Amino acid sequence: MKTQTYTLDELCQLADVNVRTARFYIQKGLVPGPEGKNRGARYFPSHLQKLLEIKKWQSAGLSLERIAEILQQPDDPHHLPLKRPQPGSLEVWTHIIIDDGIELQVEPARSGLTSSQIRELSQQILELYKTIKTNDVNNKEND
Repeated sequence: MKTQTYTLDELCQLADVNVRTARFYIQKGLVPGPEGKNRGARYFPSHLQKLLEIKKWQSAGLSLERIAEILQQPDDPHHLPLKRPQPGSLEVWTHIIIDDGIELQVEPARSGLTSSQIRELSQQILELYKTIKTNDVNNKEND
C-alpha cells in the first residue's frame, strides 16, 4: 500500500494555509522539511497534522514560540508544558469559592480545561467538600 504524499500546494490547500506560511513554519522548524527537493519535494500526512496543530494552537491565541514548545513534547502532544509567567505578563484566573477560606484557582489557558470541564470540576469538589464536612460532623456527634 502506497503512503499518501502531497505537493506543497496540495498540502497547503488541505491545511488551509498559504505556501509562504508553510515555508516559514518549515524554516522555523515547526514543520519538518519535505522528502526530496524542488518539484520532487513530497509531504506526508504527518506534515499536514503539524500544520493543523499549529493552526489549532494559533486559534487558541498561542504565540509561535509557545507552539514550538508544545510541538517539542513528543510523549504527549495534548499536554501543554507549563510556561513560567514573565514579569509584566497578564494572567486571568478563575476563582471558585468552596467555603470561607477555601478557594479553587484555575488558569484556564494553562489547565487545558474547557469552561464546562471547569464547572464540572468545581461541582465535584463542592460535592466532595460537603461530604467531608458532613462526615466530620457525624464523627464528632458519635464521639
